[in-house]
Amino acid sequence: MALPWTLHGDGKTVKPGKIVAPGERLTWPRTIGIGAQHVIAMFGATFLVPVLTGFPPSTTILFSGIGTILFLIITKNKLPSYLGSSFAFIAPVQAAVASHGQESALFGIIVVGITLALIGVLVNWTGVGWINKLMPPVVAGTIVALIGFALGPAAWINAKEGPITALVTLLAVVLSTVLFRGILGRLSIFIGVLVGYAFAAIRGEINFKAVGDAAWIGLPDLHLPGNPFVDAGLWAVLPAFIPVVLVLIAENVGHIRGVAEMVDQPKLNKLTGRALIADGVATIVAGSGGGSATTTYGENIGVMAATRIYSTAAYWVAGIVAILLSLSPKIGAIITTIPQGVLGGVTTALYGLIGIVGVKIWLDNKVDFSLPKNQFTAATALIVAVGQFVFTFDGISFNSIALGAIAAIVIYHVMNVIGRWRGTDGGDASLDTGSTSTKTPSAH
Repeated sequence: MALPWTLHGDGKTVKPGKIVAPGERLTWPRTIGIGAQHVIAMFGATFLVPVLTGFPPSTTILFSGIGTILFLIITKNKLPSYLGSSFAFIAPVQAAVASHGQESALFGIIVVGITLALIGVLVNWTGVGWINKLMPPVVAGTIVALIGFALGPAAWINAKEGPITALVTLLAVVLSTVLFRGILGRLSIFIGVLVGYAFAAIRGEINFKAVGDAAWIGLPDLHLPGNPFVDAGLWAVLPAFIPVVLVLIAENVGHIRGVAEMVDQPKLNKLTGRALIADGVATIVAGSGGGSATTTYGENIGVMAATRIYSTAAYWVAGIVAILLSLSPKIGAIITTIPQGVLGGVTTALYGLIGIVGVKIWLDNKVDFSLPKNQFTAATALIVAVGQFVFTFDGISFNSIALGAIAAIVIYHVMNVIGRWRGTDGGDASLDTGSTSTKTPSAH
């Protein structure tokens, strides 16, 4: 069977002003090299999520590779994307693990995946207009921002366990961003982890016994989700998970619009429904085997922008390489030895960057904060998240991210309806929704 890609030019070079389109490729050695770069780009963020949530890193990397391949298949091999670990799940997963164990977190991940896939089916039928109305830029930006800022206390919990190491790691992240050009400059989180890890090793903060004991080749640990029909208590974790669906929608829509614009193929936006279905299916598969939930990765958009190569062939390579990496328990053991100080330093920057992505959505869409409905939407939701508000009703607990997301949607739409009725809204901040973007910063 013939492969679906045509060779770009001579397959060796990309001329100035030209790009390698999704349906094209360079020679296979070059394509493999680009695919390896995509693995490096996603790795820094993807392995951090399981480390922060207590999931097996190798398992998460396995399902990120499988998820990427599923995404390519479901989107008809037309949409270049890597599916890495979603940071939007960190808080609900941590809460679920603490209260009901890892099985409950996997159940929550699967429910989110099912919900996202069903929304994808709906979008395939209706288009994305209703999503833009439900989450205009002020709401989308607020939900993304509050997730990053709500995780701030978690960064401090890690940082205070090794403050010097955390400081060195943070400085490495910041400085590598401006010291290096091109791909290296986009891998600042990964570089920061490497520098912090080396510094911690010199200080004797790492125990390498588990690394020595681990085999070079072996299957990753797989875990089954809990069954809510056997343990009814699992349903209690869902209020913390469901709002994450809004973030995944925004991330996928932003990713597709960004890629469509960069390759000058507006028709790719028609794949939005398929992309949501694909991410939903990948998340279901990951949750079914003990992996972290997935989402499209902005880090890999950075690689494409730097190389001008948007070939989906490179993503097939990346997915396969990730799967192969997951089959080495020794690599997984190395990842689990990362000390808390390193995690604290890197997440201080990382969580803040996620918050700033939300702010960028406001700026890109020229959200008018002179309008009370926009002021109260953002202000209330952010304080709910940063203040770590929790609401418990009849044994079901809503964490600060869930409450903040709900507050953003409800406040905006209630004020918008009443304002229009009373003629006090001062304008409509949802007119410009076409450029809403929630690309993850250099590490999701």
